[in-house]
Amino acid sequence: MTTQNLQPTFEKAIFAGGCFWCMVEPFDSLPGIEKVISGYTGGHVENPTYEQVLTHNTGHTEAVEITYDPKIFPYEKLVEIYWQVTDPTDAFGQFQDRGDNYRPVIFYTTPEQKIIAQKAKKEMQDSGRFDQQIVTQIESAQPFYPAEDYHQDFYKKDPARYALEQGARKEFQEEHWEE
Repeated sequence: MTTQNLQPTFEKAIFAGGCFWCMVEPFDSLPGIEKVISGYTGGHVENPTYEQVLTHNTGHTEAVEITYDPKIFPYEKLVEIYWQVTDPTDAFGQFQDRGDNYRPVIFYTTPEQKIIAQKAKKEMQDSGRFDQQIVTQIESAQPFYPAEDYHQDFYKKDPARYALEQGARKEFQEEHWEE
C-alpha cells in the first residue's frame, strides 16, 4: 500500500443561502470537511468588502466555500444539507436577510457538481415538501473572495448574536424538515 492512496483529495463546494454567518456552522463539524470560509462570489468587483457588497452594486452574494474530502463526505450529502438550511422558494433573500446579496445559489465547480445539483433541485421540486416553486439558482462558480476576518467562524466568536440570527432559519427548518 502506498501513502499516496491515504492522502485526502480535497474539492470545493460553494453555497449561497443568506447571511454567511448562518451558513458556516451546519457544515463546519462534519466528517471530511477541511474548512468552511465565509466570503463573496458571483459579482463583478474584485476583492469586494462587506460594505461594498451591502450596497447591492457589486453583484456579489454572501456565500461559503467548503473544502471537503469527497471520499469521506460526498457532494450529494453537502447538497442535501444545503437544502435543509435554506429556503429554496425565496429568490430575494433568506429569512430576515433581504436583497440580491442574500439570494440562494449553488455554485458548481465541476460538471459533476452541476448534474448533482440539478438532479437534487428537481427532486426537491417533485417532493411536494414546498407548495411554491424552487427558485434556488445553479450557476457556474465565479471567483470566491474570503470575507474579512471578523466574519470568519462568527458562530464561535459571538454565539449569542449567532443564535439571534438563526431564529427564523431554525423555525423554518422545524416547519419543513422535522418529522
